[in-house]
Amino acid sequence: MGMNGLLTIGEFSRITHLSVKTLRRYHESGLLEPATVDAFSGYRYYDTHQVTTAQIISRFRSMQMPERDVRAIMSTPDPDARARLITEHLTRLERQLDDTRSAVTALRRLLAPSPPAIDVRRVFSETISVAAISEVVDASDVLGWYSDAMAEIDAAVSGTTGPPGGLYDNELFTEGRGEMTVYVPTDLAPSSGRIQPLAVPPVELAVTVHHGPHDDIDVTYGALGVYVETNGLAIAGPVREVYVVGPRDTEDATLWRTEIGWPVFTATSATP
Repeated sequence: MGMNGLLTIGEFSRITHLSVKTLRRYHESGLLEPATVDAFSGYRYYDTHQVTTAQIISRFRSMQMPERDVRAIMSTPDPDARARLITEHLTRLERQLDDTRSAVTALRRLLAPSPPAIDVRRVFSETISVAAISEVVDASDVLGWYSDAMAEIDAAVSGTTGPPGGLYDNELFTEGRGEMTVYVPTDLAPSSGRIQPLAVPPVELAVTVHHGPHDDIDVTYGALGVYVETNGLAIAGPVREVYVVGPRDTEDATLWRTEIGWPVFTATSATP
């Protein structure tokens, strides 16, 4: 123990697993001031309360957070405000982790020795009566918008006659903004809030099933698009998704089943 119950830099280093060199650098850059510096010897002394602070700083730096950002967070005097800033950053990191996992899942599937195999069936859908919410949405807002809209529908609608679904305008993919509709099939659709009764029209569909979480659903879309093109079909109208098994049914994402249906018609060939 150093003077007056304080820790020497060596003792503090052993406890925090941060090297003496790192602790000196934190001091020089203003990231972590020692509790006191001896005026005569220049020795740095730390307080036991600083152990957690030092380890938080170390974690932030290991994740390439710029020093000025770390300093801004750690120098916030109000402990509640500081905790809130740290929590916000953790939420951002978790989102980045999810994005990274999604990318890894999709890349593994795309790099498999054979191209993604899918089963496609051609069906003629029937008219479905649904309770729906439709809005023009930015592609980046689709997930949040879907959750809010589906929660509103779930709260207002009982007596559903099938799994929920969505209609996605091509502009959502091609322009990054387009009309999106979420719905649940019901014969008793209310007109309340954003919810309107809607009849989803009958159409010919090329349908495939995406298994598991939606991390790599774009890969399934790609494979379905290749099928449509190579079979001389043209795409007509918004994509339809049906959430046969989804988050509202089970938290086990490996069990999710999403039907993707592209409205199609036989394109006339330019050559005989």
